[in-house]
Amino acid sequence: MDNGQGALTQLKAYLAQLNLPENARLPAERELCDMLGVSRGELRKALALLEAEGEVWRHVGKGTFIGTRPPEDLSVIARVAGRSNPAEVMRARLLIEPLLAGEAALHAAGDAIAEMHLCLAGARRAESWRQYENWDNRLHRAVAEAADNTVLLALFDSLNAIRRTVVWRRLRREPKRPPANHHSFADHDAIVEAIKTRDVEAAIRAMRRHLNTVHQRLTAVHEAAE
Repeated sequence: MDNGQGALTQLKAYLAQLNLPENARLPAERELCDMLGVSRGELRKALALLEAEGEVWRHVGKGTFIGTRPPEDLSVIARVAGRSNPAEVMRARLLIEPLLAGEAALHAAGDAIAEMHLCLAGARRAESWRQYENWDNRLHRAVAEAADNTVLLALFDSLNAIRRTVVWRRLRREPKRPPANHHSFADHDAIVEAIKTRDVEAAIRAMRRHLNTVHQRLTAVHEAAE
């Protein structure tokens, strides 16, 4: 019994070939089973594994979609995003996320730390930029969730949804996956280590340093595209 690994390999190959955009809907399960030559049970196990990695999300009665589940109240997010811009989003992140990292250093439970380490490992194993970005999103949310504050988590989720809407055009060049020395790996390691050791100030500094680096790189890519 392979727990869906065979079907997972075929499904990943199929999705890589299609290169579907975010929130594109996959064919119905029956059609996918026929195309991949797998059983319904094997397909569902593979989809569950991809959903756990943030590669797809499922809506009962509507189907399976590429990417991570969007927030429920998209109308508010869309209105705010339509009036904002990437610079505003980064300023908001620089105000909120370092403080969340500091709170996480105070309150993170053992399972929260384990989730962060899972995200670190997943990002390094990523076979594409899409996979890396899914693990990156999952890590940042794990930090926010570890702060153990429902209101702050709701603020983070709203900001993250706006961020995913208001983005600079991504200009990904070869390689097709993050290089082994990608700056965010070391940045993320420092953030998680500070949270794990309960070093509040170090966690705040590490998150702020990471976001500043992201801001500088996104700005450089945006200016080069103009």
